[in-house]
Amino acid sequence: MNNEYPEIDEVIAYIHKHLDDDLPLSRLAHQAAYSPYHFSRIFKEKTGLSPYQYVSSLKLQRAKSLLLNTNLTVRDVSMEIDQQSLGTFTTRFTERVGMTPTQFRKSSSQVPTYLQSLKCHKDSTEQLIISTSQNNVEGTIEADVPLHGVILIGLFTKPIPQGLPQYGTLLYSLGQFKFTDVRPGIYYLMAAAIFWEMKANEILVPHQTLRAKANQPIKVGAGMKIPKQHLTLRGPLLDDPPILISLPLLMKNYLTRTY
Repeated sequence: MNNEYPEIDEVIAYIHKHLDDDLPLSRLAHQAAYSPYHFSRIFKEKTGLSPYQYVSSLKLQRAKSLLLNTNLTVRDVSMEIDQQSLGTFTTRFTERVGMTPTQFRKSSSQVPTYLQSLKCHKDSTEQLIISTSQNNVEGTIEADVPLHGVILIGLFTKPIPQGLPQYGTLLYSLGQFKFTDVRPGIYYLMAAAIFWEMKANEILVPHQTLRAKANQPIKVGAGMKIPKQHLTLRGPLLDDPPILISLPLLMKNYLTRTY
């Protein structure tokens, strides 16, 4: 976490500890000794998300874990995260994870196949082809440890890796990346590493996965100069929002080129 607003860091730790509780804005603001309005403003400034969005994302991450590690029904899982409506839970889960809760629960068995297929496609480097197209978002990604696996990198419309990225690709090595012909808009550049030896559940509910995020949103528009991006993979921080999009789904989409 960055050192700005240490009181918000304390509230984030409180949220993680009390995730099973009801966490209304008033309770969280009280923990920081702020008014709800002031607390919401600085919380979003620090995390990029409103307190409600942050808590909701953590609860959905918990739902992913319950689906994989328990025999609870989907309805019971929705109740465990305080979502009374099964229909609403299923819709939100599908929008953010990329598949229904039932599909997610079954997807664990597919992960080894995707990993093996990616190893067989290791010579694919099409994302590095030189292009003269417009509105390119490009840069480099590095890490302090060797990469024995792949990097999933994408441009998202929200400051949290949920839902399919508007543009995404997969890298087999650290170094350069490029997205071409990016439509005008505001994007958040994020990446996650998958190592060959990772277990299926670690990939499906990536708590410890190395990740990276651009410090600022990327604005793309006609005639705008887009600065080159520099990402560094790192371990998770307490104030990181969870990676909600299914990483195996992104692996599958890369293999079938459906981005």
